[in-house]
Amino acid sequence: MSNDRIARLDISLAFLPLKAPVSDAKVTTGRQKPLTEVAFLFVEVETSEGRSSLGFSYSKRAGGPALYAHAKEIADNLLGEDPSDIQRLWTKLVWAGASVGRSGVATQAIAAFDNALWDLKAKRAGLPLAKLLGAHRDSVACYNTSGGFLSTPLEEVLDNVEASIAAGIGGIKIKVGQPDGRADMKRLEAVYKQIDGRVALMVDANQQWDRATALRMGRSMESFGLVWIEEPLDAYDAEGHAALAAALDTPIASGEMLASVAEHLELIRLNAVDIIQPDAPRVGGVSQFMRLLTLADQRGLGLAPHFAMEIHLHLAATYPREPWVEHFDWLDPLFNERQRIEGGRMRLSDRPGLGVTLSDQARAWTVARETFAR
Repeated sequence: MSNDRIARLDISLAFLPLKAPVSDAKVTTGRQKPLTEVAFLFVEVETSEGRSSLGFSYSKRAGGPALYAHAKEIADNLLGEDPSDIQRLWTKLVWAGASVGRSGVATQAIAAFDNALWDLKAKRAGLPLAKLLGAHRDSVACYNTSGGFLSTPLEEVLDNVEASIAAGIGGIKIKVGQPDGRADMKRLEAVYKQIDGRVALMVDANQQWDRATALRMGRSMESFGLVWIEEPLDAYDAEGHAALAAALDTPIASGEMLASVAEHLELIRLNAVDIIQPDAPRVGGVSQFMRLLTLADQRGLGLAPHFAMEIHLHLAATYPREPWVEHFDWLDPLFNERQRIEGGRMRLSDRPGLGVTLSDQARAWTVARETFAR
């Protein structure tokens, strides 16, 4: 048994600027402003035997400083602990901030620690995280989202389709959910024609339809053979999603906005989705994500984790049913390594742990940092 202990934690907050503001349906309906940057909470762990690891969480628009503040309050609870006791340490961190609950900011702050501990455990074993957890495959089908935002002119979206296909990506997702459904159909028809059956096609309404509109739009889209319609309704309207899933042939996907395993249970219990889309940094990290996968598999659900492909490639590779992973190149400047894509699939590398290290650029974008040591 190792006597290795957590000796140091470096907590940092960085803001990744996007090349241009992006908008989905939440912007076109007036509920949000265009997205210009993404906040990242990084946790770097060092042990008494000289091992190190990296974990992260993130927030779009508001929330980054809150994640950082909560992380600073609970970090010292890990000092001196055995880093292998990940489940116990997750619970310890939850109870350290019990007054703010087990979802939302609290859970997402804990996720950065949890992800770092899993990165460390896999590195100690000399294995990629997927192999440590127990992989079903060495590659995962991947689709691109970043080229299909509503803020992108249609001509550029079509160019992005070609660039994605040329890069070996196996699916294209475009944003829908505009106030005028005819505008959505025009974009969908153009992208469908451009793809011409070469790769898969998905759409994402970002929660902007009501039940009647979702049913009407879903029926209008049936002929396109979509792999899924994503977030057609409010993320917490599990009953509405269940009714829609029962009414349409096109699979329904949702879950990315939910911030705990408990919140996903209602989707699973009501058969509200065909494809579940959890986000490890949002639900509490690798530990909680894997709990959720067991429940999803029991119901025969498909899997397509949201964002953060650097983490989700590993987790999707462990799912018994063939999953999808979302390709975003937004995070590329943060890390020194890149994910390899070919033949429509993202491939696991042989690098141990998560297989990523922070770049100098990520450190240059850091606005706050604190160290905890003993």
